[in-house]
Amino acid sequence: MVFYSILRVKFLRKLIYNRSYSYSSFPDVDIDYYCNSNNFHEIKQNIKQRKGIGDIERVLNVYKLMKSTPVTDGSYSSLKHNLYKELSILPNKTHPVVQQYEENPSVVHELNEKKSFTDYEPLEFSEITRRLNLMRTDKLGYTCGHKSYYFLGGLAELEESLIKYTISSLLNKKFKLVSVPDILPSKILESCGITINNNRTQIYSLDPHHHGPDLYLSGTAEMSLAGLLMNTIHKKDSLPLKLAAVSRCYRAETSNVIEERGIYRVHQFTKVEMFAVTTPENSESMLEYIRQTQEELFAALGFHMRVLDMPPHELGAPAYRKYDIEAWLPGRNMYGEISSCSNCTDYQSRRLNIKFKDGNHHGYVHTLNGTACAIPRMLIALVENNQDPKGKISIPKTLQSFTGGKQYIVRNSIPDLKLAKIKK
Repeated sequence: MVFYSILRVKFLRKLIYNRSYSYSSFPDVDIDYYCNSNNFHEIKQNIKQRKGIGDIERVLNVYKLMKSTPVTDGSYSSLKHNLYKELSILPNKTHPVVQQYEENPSVVHELNEKKSFTDYEPLEFSEITRRLNLMRTDKLGYTCGHKSYYFLGGLAELEESLIKYTISSLLNKKFKLVSVPDILPSKILESCGITINNNRTQIYSLDPHHHGPDLYLSGTAEMSLAGLLMNTIHKKDSLPLKLAAVSRCYRAETSNVIEERGIYRVHQFTKVEMFAVTTPENSESMLEYIRQTQEELFAALGFHMRVLDMPPHELGAPAYRKYDIEAWLPGRNMYGEISSCSNCTDYQSRRLNIKFKDGNHHGYVHTLNGTACAIPRMLIALVENNQDPKGKISIPKTLQSFTGGKQYIVRNSIPDLKLAKIKK
């Protein structure tokens, strides 16, 4: 790990040297496209398909008013601020193929066969881990509260082996490993397409009285990696840039959907993230590369899965196109999403001022992201597909070299943890 730390320091230092210090308080949103009345119906239809927020009529009205107001007028600055505020919440364009989808995704293909459970009814993850004393999710009020967990014994070891396996695979594919912060300012989050301070926020905010103003917990390493590249210029022949990071992810949203019970949706979890920067003409092929990387990582673990090309209403604001991969969870008798990857084109790079240089030409890069391993859902898939009625869990051969050769997870020998009442 010392070797990789040295590489990381050199890589970060090189990024700093590539800094472009020309900075504006207003991002370079594509006004030529969004404020062109000829594109009105196309943009309005896109907003409708994606069931997103934003009002293109309001954008055009403010734009016309600003254009007719002299720069010296006191209201000009306010109009410009309002224009960019309205522009910032409009979604990205949508891939022409995806525009044809309605409510349902398109199945690209399936990988691996479903495991047959002919001799017994497969158990759900929570029941397996309860019987083997591998996890605790209830009565956590003294520590991390609702929608959190402790992994114990072999399950904790399996988590570590997944991280090591994933990072090892990505390093072999020439991804550069970066250690990222989990606390970010709102500018980074909003530039990546995250809406904060609304009624349905996904983001935890830190108390400004104790921690300083405008600080939030990161929901994914994608935002930290994008923030690292803010205000940088990259030589065209140095692209693509492929980054990877392991981080804790914090999500404030909850769910009452029965399919998302247990650790399927939690407030904090560990995830390995991929992030890529390319020239515009190469971003679609890079999305296919990231998807292929995900398929190789997961297929080697043996469980059945399907790859989906997601419809417009399933795309977040920054995404131009998004693939999801769903694993078959036999204990729940359902598919569950374990990863996604997205091409965000220049939606984020315009807001973060990330450019490439080709001779005298400067342009905005395209950014892409993909989940390499989201621990809780990956563990659900592995445990439910590798359960044994004799009271153990088989470890896939791919992971055994990262568990010291251990082939099975058995009942945890640590005594059951019980909550004791504290007398005042």
